[in-house]
This record gives sequence, structure tokens and C-alpha cells, in this order.
Amino acid sequence: MKPVSPKKWLVTALALTALTGCAAEHSDMAESDSAASLSHNVRSFIDPEIRAPLQHLPPELAVITEETVLDARATVHSMLKFPDTPGVTVERRPVVTPEREVPVFIYRPEHAPAVTPAILWIHGGGYIMGRADSNDFAGEFAQVLGATVISVDYRLAPEHPFPAGHNDVYAAFLWAVENAKELGIDPTRIAVGGDSAGAGMAAGMVLRNRDEQGPQIALQLLIYPMLDNLHATPSGAVEDYPVWNRQTSFNAWEMYLGGTPGLEASPYAAPARAKAMAGLPPTYLTIGAVDLFRDEVVDYAQRLMAEGVPTELAVFPGMYHGGQVFVPGAAVSQKMRQGYLSALKQAISD
Repeated sequence: MKPVSPKKWLVTALALTALTGCAAEHSDMAESDSAASLSHNVRSFIDPEIRAPLQHLPPELAVITEETVLDARATVHSMLKFPDTPGVTVERRPVVTPEREVPVFIYRPEHAPAVTPAILWIHGGGYIMGRADSNDFAGEFAQVLGATVISVDYRLAPEHPFPAGHNDVYAAFLWAVENAKELGIDPTRIAVGGDSAGAGMAAGMVLRNRDEQGPQIALQLLIYPMLDNLHATPSGAVEDYPVWNRQTSFNAWEMYLGGTPGLEASPYAAPARAKAMAGLPPTYLTIGAVDLFRDEVVDYAQRLMAEGVPTELAVFPGMYHGGQVFVPGAAVSQKMRQGYLSALKQAISD
């Protein structure tokens, strides 16, 4: 198939989005037809360089439900990367809280100076999967940026719905600040970030930290964040996105929220429900154009900018959810990676 040019892709996407909007105005049947048309075409927008892994995704990840989540979790865990990162040490530490002992994994560059910047990292997995000791991000951040990375092993749904994992993450953040001297980190140079659900959890934690007038945060790094439990956007109306589709996402939200509270969901769980953005730290968001979350991420960025929060948004044509992890050598993957590494470096540099 001939690659779709960025210009042609943009025109097509805008036209399809317009059709979806018109459908909503005329009838439910027209809306359904428009969404079906977009669903039929969405995979044609994927960058050819990152398509190959999609042919080998395990069938048990096609649609994840509460009945199949344990099998899906085991499959995903078997796909995660756990290599040692050259020049980086990893230490498991407990964070004692009133609720539990929260494990954290501390990635630190060998031969680091006495004091380094820090990144509180929150892994992805739809709030229902993932592990804090996987190495898609944390090891690289420590190695490339010379930062101490604290990866939080938070509780997962459905066994532990919100606010369990959220409380774990915020407790780990406060612990890092309070123990900065012993950890060898600079409390004025701490970024908070995550990927997918981890990024959604980071955004919720940052909202709470603002509301409670908590410690300074140098940057919130939101890599294709899972923000909106309603998916009430044009991209959110499409079912057939690869890796993380609409039905699986709704199922995961229901497990995480302990039901379907809709508009009444806590913004600390579903940050799209937040009513005010003022006072949040500088923010970097990145998303692929072929991602269920695309429009909710763009909307979140626009709301941040409208209230004066220093915000940078990067949208990558042809990129699906997590595509830069599946095919790290692809040109679009390298551009996405360099974008968030540059944002982190600028935010936590001395």
C-alpha cells in the first residue's frame, strides 16, 4: 500500500471528523454510519514502518473484560521488557503508608553525582495491567538524562479500584520529596510522568497536588494519557483502533472506577472531568494520530493552554497507541521519543 502523505492524511482526517460531527447533529443512525466509516478507514492511516507488530498481537488482548483480565495481564506481563540497562542500578524500596507498604523501583545512573534530578514514573496498562519494574521507559530515562527514576508499583483494578492506586502514587511522590536528601535527589527538580493509564494517573495526581498545595513539580509528562472515561470525542467514537480499542477501554474504566459514574467521576481518576486547570505545572503531552485517546489529549492540552499553563503538545501522524515501544527504530518512533526526552531534559536540568 502506498504511504499516505501527512497533508493527505490531515485532509482525510478533518473530513471524517466533520462527517462525524454532522452525523451527531442529524440522527443517531447517521452517527453510527459515520463512526463505522471512520472505523473502516482508521488503520489505513498507520505509518507503514510500524504496522508489522499488529499482525502478531495475542488474540486474548482483542477485547479485555473483567472475566478475562487475569489472562490478559499474564500475557502483557510476558511481553514486557526487563533487561538490565547498562550504567543503571535498580533498587526495590518500600514506601510505608497508612494503607499499605507501596513498593517502588529506583533506577539510578552509576557514578551519578551526589544529587540528581528525579522522575516519579507511573507505568501504563489501562489501570488493570503493567508492572513497575518493566523497562520501556525508566531505565532509559536514568541512563540518558542522568536522573533518578522512582517507578511506583501501585495497586491495580479490578481488585483495587480507585482511589487505591492513586493513593499509592501520591504517597510515593510525597515520600520522594520528604526523603530527597537520603535519596540523593533535588526536590526542586522532580518531574511526574507516565504512559497511557500511568499518564492519566500522573495527571490526576498532579491535580490533587495542586488542590492540596503540595510540593513543586517541574513537569508533568503525559505520554498518550488515558484521561476521559467517556471517550466523548470524534476519535473516541471509533471502535477499531489497534492495541487499545474502545470497548476494552470502557471495560477498563468500569473496573478502575468501580462502576460507571460518568460525568460524576473524580477528576483525580479521570482528569478530563477536572473543572479548572490553572495552577498546574508545565506540561508536555504526546499522542499518536491513530489513537483512541487523540482528541481527549488535544482537548486537555487546549484547556491547559487556555488557563495559562505552559503546555507543549506533540501529535505524530501514523502513530498508534504505544507504537514507539513496539517499533523503536522507526522514524516516527524516534521523533516521538526525542520529543519527550527533550522536554524532560529541559525541565529538570540544573
